Amino acid sequence: MSFKGIVKEMKEGIGNLSRRGSEGRFWRGRSRSHIAPDQAVQSEDVEQGQWANLPPELLLDIIWRVEASETVWPARSVVVFCAAVCRSWREVTKEIVQTPEECGRLTFPISLKQPGPRDNHIQCFIKRDRATSTFRLFYGLTPSEDENDKLLLAARKIRRATSTDFVISLVADDFSRSSSAYVGKLRSNFLGTKFTIYDSHPPCDALVKRGSRPSRRFHSKQVSPRVPACNYSIATVSYELNVLRTRGPRRLHCVMHSIPLASIQEGGTAPTPKAFPHLIDDQCPPSLSFPQKEDQGVNINATNPSEQSRVDSGDRLVLKNKSPRWHEQLQCWCLNFRGRVTVASVKNFQLVAAVEPHHNIPVSEQEKVILQFGKIGKDSFTMDYRYPLSAFQAFAICLSSFDTKPVCE
Repeated sequence: MSFKGIVKEMKEGIGNLSRRGSEGRFWRGRSRSHIAPDQAVQSEDVEQGQWANLPPELLLDIIWRVEASETVWPARSVVVFCAAVCRSWREVTKEIVQTPEECGRLTFPISLKQPGPRDNHIQCFIKRDRATSTFRLFYGLTPSEDENDKLLLAARKIRRATSTDFVISLVADDFSRSSSAYVGKLRSNFLGTKFTIYDSHPPCDALVKRGSRPSRRFHSKQVSPRVPACNYSIATVSYELNVLRTRGPRRLHCVMHSIPLASIQEGGTAPTPKAFPHLIDDQCPPSLSFPQKEDQGVNINATNPSEQSRVDSGDRLVLKNKSPRWHEQLQCWCLNFRGRVTVASVKNFQLVAAVEPHHNIPVSEQEKVILQFGKIGKDSFTMDYRYPLSAFQAFAICLSSFDTKPVCE
């Protein structure tokens, strides 16, 4: 059988498996996430099929060829199909597929929690639906005419009496925080000047904010053990007040509690999770007990003095908006978005690292734009991010720009 025939039969087989599997919802419908979970077909009693018995050398060669030939979506979905054929195919595919930092591509859902490439940006765009207060993050340069875009993440804005929440999910029609598609949230203060980014999974080898409050959202006996049960504070976004109404764009600072400042130096590393935790016990330390009321808990660093000292050192990555220049002829503030932003808006920004002189960070690293966000249409925006931010972290920061801030403008 030819190589194309193998891939074709493999697609048909995984289509049947995905409809039977509990994770099948990630495959059906354009409005859902097109990136399939890397733990697809988890059940032990799922039949392995005829392709499970391929010689290891042949299996490795097939997946290597698929990985090398299918580099962009939607063709890259074939790589995901390989991982969902059976257990042996999944393990080989996960070993071959590199992280976004290494290859600059997004493949599995965990890629959305991993840092982007160091040398270039991953280009995405956001669509806003005013009627439903939802925001969808897509992979690509600009929206396509046939609306067959690659959905990465979705968020819904929920107004409360004293705050605003943006609940972030892997799919566009399930924003329940008890769902396995839930990946985190963004919460504002009363004035909309300070936001906290919460991750549903603990940072991997990361700095955890002092006083962060992981919390159970429900009783552990009421849900599947694979459903995430905690919220971890990983970043804070603050907008400076502008009570004097002076001219100029919004000014913001982002403190990334889970990313060390050394990550932007040569040889530095940022937290890179390899897979989503499977069990509640993998996320919440057994020595800690959390009350059931949301966002109330204890200091996660209380049982680890070494982590406490690392946080107190202040070596966390801080991002600030790049200062624009005033254009006399256009009578507006301008930034060089390299053609990615076409409409003037108070929401537009570029973020760079805020570095103190004693950190000895090269000027070239300080001037690199880590995240840029801007308007291209009435309800369309571009979002480009790079190392050490992940797609989830960048999306959450951009969502903060959509909240009303009368005291900051």
